[in-house]
Amino acid sequence: MIIEQLVTSFIAAAAFSVIFNAPKNRLIQCGLVGMSGWLVYTVFTVNSIDAVVATVAASILVAVLSQLCAKFYKTPIIIFTVSGIIPLVPGGLAYDAMRNFVVNDYNMAIQLAAKALLISGAIAIGLVFSEVINQMIRKAKWKKIQ
Repeated sequence: MIIEQLVTSFIAAAAFSVIFNAPKNRLIQCGLVGMSGWLVYTVFTVNSIDAVVATVAASILVAVLSQLCAKFYKTPIIIFTVSGIIPLVPGGLAYDAMRNFVVNDYNMAIQLAAKALLISGAIAIGLVFSEVINQMIRKAKWKKIQ
């Protein structure tokens, strides 16, 4: 089951990198970044860790891997970050929330919408946190050089 999810997340990340016009020679790396994020998310949720915490951890990993790939392949970081985050986006959850609004099940709709909002925020927090840590490391290295 986990192998199927990893393959699917790889394909989703690589396919979205095509949609975002990523260089063709970077599709595999984009897919691997997305697959790695999904692996962390899955491992956390299987071990009964909340989905929001799992999403923060996975998005931090996606951001770190994106920074490393951007530096190593001399490619803009956004190419790896956007395609790597795609498997974590709570699209199904948002769909279920809207479906429950339509059928007038407002209690369930609000619960699902709140969870989708929290997971979306967790993605943003993870990406920002990783960038802040990266900037702090760069400044520390710069101060050592001077």
